[in-house]
Amino acid sequence: CYDLCAVAGLRSRSLANKAQIVSEVEKNVWPAVASGKVKPVVYKTLPLSEAAEAHKLMESSSHIGKILLIP
Repeated sequence: CYDLCAVAGLRSRSLANKAQIVSEVEKNVWPAVASGKVKPVVYKTLPLSEAAEAHKLMESSSHIGKILLIP
């Protein structure tokens, strides 16, 4: 799958580049979410007390969408 796979993440990016990405997300993405133009897919909502379960779900990679923790 080497020609079809990609690794995405921010860990290897510089602090300046991360700050730029955050700025662009605040400027372009959050307004689209707030207006309803972009609707994130939510897989599961869990109380914060079940953070360990949420982490297990993420590690399993069996979900599609966001896992939300609610305080």
